[in-house]
Amino acid sequence: MGGKRLDDLGELQRSVIEAVWELGEASVHQVRKHLAREKKLAYTTILTAMQKLEKAGWLRHRAEGKVYIYAPTRTREEAGAHSARQFIERVFDGDALMMFQHLMRQSELSDEELRELRKMIDEKRKERSR
Repeated sequence: MGGKRLDDLGELQRSVIEAVWELGEASVHQVRKHLAREKKLAYTTILTAMQKLEKAGWLRHRAEGKVYIYAPTRTREEAGAHSARQFIERVFDGDALMMFQHLMRQSELSDEELRELRKMIDEKRKERSR
């Protein structure tokens, strides 16, 4: 996975990649319109952020007439998984169990969340036994 980690992106770049993920693919105008709900940004500001994201390997584009349509090069899940792995390495010395133990001790999990965790554990066990 080339380029920066998701955690390393600046606020604007993070907002832009999030917008493209939500839209699936988008022109600069579409991203600008999508982000305008929170903050008015200049077209050139969005264009520059998208060009930097493309250079860093987060986006690719294709031409449709005179308009470039940008698409993500990885899914939100792929980027999040990479960031999670990096976090576990950095904070818990690569020990995922230690991270889960910490989360279980420090979190107020609802019965529904606990059921979902149990379901995930059961599914993982089934995968391993295949």
